[in-house]
Amino acid sequence: MSTAAPAEHFAYFAAGERCGDLTVTREEPGRISTDFAVSNNGRGARLHETLRLDDRLLPLDWTVDGTSLMGGAVHERLSLDGATQSWTSQAEEGSHAGQRRLYLPTDSSPYANWTAAQAALAAGGTIAVLPTGNVSAELLKQTTLDDIEQPVNVYILRGVGLRPAYILADAEMRLIAWLGAGDLLVREEYADQHGVLAGLEGELTHTHLEQVQTRIRHRYAAPVRICDVRVFDPSRMALTDPMSVTWYRGRITTVEPEAQAVPVDGEVVIDGDGGTLLAGLHDMHAHVRPMDGLFYLAAGVTTVRDMGNANDALAALTARWDAGVTAGPTAVPSGFIEGRSEHSALLGVIPETLDDALEAVRWYAARGYHQIKIYNSMSPDWVPALAAEAHRLGLRVVGHIPAFTTPDRMIEAGYDEITHVNQLMLGWLLDDGEDTRTPLRLTALARAKDLDLDSEAVHHTLKRMRDGGIGLDTTAVIVERLMLSRARTVLPADAPFLTHMPAAYQRQRKRTYVPGTDEQDFRAYDESFPKVLEVIKLLHDHGIPLWPGTDDSTGFTVHRELELYVEAGLTPAEVLRIATQDCAAHLGLGHSHGSIERGKSASFLLLDGDPLVDISAVRKIRMVAKDGDIYHPQELYTELGITPFSSPPAMVHGGSQ
Repeated sequence: MSTAAPAEHFAYFAAGERCGDLTVTREEPGRISTDFAVSNNGRGARLHETLRLDDRLLPLDWTVDGTSLMGGAVHERLSLDGATQSWTSQAEEGSHAGQRRLYLPTDSSPYANWTAAQAALAAGGTIAVLPTGNVSAELLKQTTLDDIEQPVNVYILRGVGLRPAYILADAEMRLIAWLGAGDLLVREEYADQHGVLAGLEGELTHTHLEQVQTRIRHRYAAPVRICDVRVFDPSRMALTDPMSVTWYRGRITTVEPEAQAVPVDGEVVIDGDGGTLLAGLHDMHAHVRPMDGLFYLAAGVTTVRDMGNANDALAALTARWDAGVTAGPTAVPSGFIEGRSEHSALLGVIPETLDDALEAVRWYAARGYHQIKIYNSMSPDWVPALAAEAHRLGLRVVGHIPAFTTPDRMIEAGYDEITHVNQLMLGWLLDDGEDTRTPLRLTALARAKDLDLDSEAVHHTLKRMRDGGIGLDTTAVIVERLMLSRARTVLPADAPFLTHMPAAYQRQRKRTYVPGTDEQDFRAYDESFPKVLEVIKLLHDHGIPLWPGTDDSTGFTVHRELELYVEAGLTPAEVLRIATQDCAAHLGLGHSHGSIERGKSASFLLLDGDPLVDISAVRKIRMVAKDGDIYHPQELYTELGITPFSSPPAMVHGGSQ
């Protein structure tokens, strides 16, 4: 009779703070059960898994039950009948007959990464997976950790997520830690070394990205000219006649009609082939991590506003991007200040007292932050003092609407901008005492289908915003995704790019995020989302500034945010002006960014098509310049394991890089 091995306990960290736990139990040889729970920012997965492995470390069966990030139900199954593997998940159901493959669950704990890595290593480094694709695991290096006598192996795991992950295992092939894009899982007895492990992940990621930068950045010593392009002029909200644009050492030097352009000896010449040249796009709501730079530049996003981060990590990352050591956009930071509660978001600063919060404002001001951002658990009573101090020091004040207060009260307290369209709308939808530190801040939007936009409450808020010049960081795209995503279906917003993505990411996008018990619940979300677009149009018609942000980092969602503005009723020309010139001016960069003019930063994108006719042409990007450095989306997407969407423009006359 076999004896069950002792349970293994792991700690889960995000932004340097513990916010979850994983317990692994080996009930008999080859059979494992896991219990995973995480709580960060009022949300988190809770999953129970059981799996049985064969001698090749491939799962024979696998069950996953519980709830996903936003509370959606999870009931996932893998089974084996003879030579046939069958599975059912939120993303799809299917079967495979023949040689067994590794199954990747749609919803699972981080421990599934270790299962995948072991199977790939046992197969020689790469293994085919279900439903499609491959996973690879490779030994990168050895390192040392306190309390472990022998060196620890560090593996890189590719193919499970959109970004590589790193896994540490000891000489006996026991999992020590999983490092995944800023989050980490670590064996309980080594939990006090989470800071060292986070530093190791940063070191490995930066080394990888430095190597990528040598392959994707095209920098020329000579002037560079792109000819035969129509330039979007945001002041006229129109395209020019065919033009020729030259830049040198990161700055635009000439913008002249194509018919009058005179070639200069030694310059590099690129054929724009009649395409549209558009100043770089903005994501006005980002939380950047190192790999995000590749996604943003591939999508033509050359400037982002970071809306909350681990402060030291953000400072180091933006320094690398600004110096061109690794690829990434210009990032304008926001100083994140959250209140302490069981629902706190683990970012920025979480002060214990009002004096601590005021000191955080001064800390951000001294380091040149553009603004402070206030979050859900902040005491509303602290906001007037924080806003006054921020304004005294020249910082703007933006944020969520803290729990148990209203947009009107926060505008009165000193807000300059509200973050997220749902945070604004909740002021018209919630009853007193409802707690928005929980997923209610999303799920309450199911009530919006009955919202009267001609009500006194709506008019009162709109007047306050218009009179005070209060803008809205919309993030409509993430609201659309969370409200309308359904299991086993492709959201129309994702259709233009999803088939190009790695298989595991495609499955993640075919899930239901919101909790619901029947079709009536989901119908309420379907009928409420159009009201979100009506609110955006209403704000625009009242002259209230709109700032297109995503709360995502793939770049594709920036394109969708602009499409949603057009669906709401703005013209493509208005949307492109907002996305370029207006955003740059709002961030204090209007003197150097936002339009294609002599002396401004050579940060722009070449489109195949006319976005004034079809805003979706912003997806057809052939080339991106960021501070004069040229990037080809074809090369960036190849590095990311994404099937490219376009080919680079032709080089008419080359030059040395």
